[in-house]
Amino acid sequence: MRIGVIGYSGDINKPPVKPLVELCETLGEEIARRGHVLVNGGRDGVMEAVSKGAMNFGGIVVGILPKSDFGNDYLTVAIDTGMDFSMRSILMMYNVDVVISIGGKVGTALELFAAYAHSKSAILLRGTGGWTDRIASILLDGKYIDDRKLAEVKSAWSVQEALEMVEALGATR
Repeated sequence: MRIGVIGYSGDINKPPVKPLVELCETLGEEIARRGHVLVNGGRDGVMEAVSKGAMNFGGIVVGILPKSDFGNDYLTVAIDTGMDFSMRSILMMYNVDVVISIGGKVGTALELFAAYAHSKSAILLRGTGGWTDRIASILLDGKYIDDRKLAEVKSAWSVQEALEMVEALGATR
C-alpha cells in the first residue's frame, strides 16, 4: 500500500517535533519492514523523521514537494510539483491509499480534509497533539468528518495499532 504520513513541519530538534522523532522513525521503519511505500510532503519535521526511519530500513520514500523545495535527505523519489504547499497537499491525496496523521497545524488539517474529500481513510496517531488530536473530538459518529461518510477516520494510540488498521483496510480493498 501507499501510506501517506502527514504532520508537523519544522526543526526536528525543537518542539513540537522533537518529542515525536522516535515515534516517527519507528513508524517509518515499520512501514518499510511491512513492504509499504511511504508518501509524504518530503520536507522537515514529521516528514523528515518518518522518511529517515523508512530509508534506514531500505524502504521506498516518495516526497511530494512544493515548488523549489529540494526536500529532506531521506527521499527515494522527490517530486517537485511546482505548486504551493496547499495544492501539493491535495495532489498527495491522489497518490496514497491511506493517511496516518501525527500532530500538525493548519497544513495537516488541510491534508486530513483533502484525504476525506478523496475518500481516503485516515488514522489519527493520538497523543501527538495538534489537529491529529483536535479533530477526533468533532467527528460525526466518532469516525466521519461530515454526513456524507466518505471515509472513516480512526484513532490509534501506537504505531503498531495504526499499522494494523492500515493492513486491515488493505485487506478489504
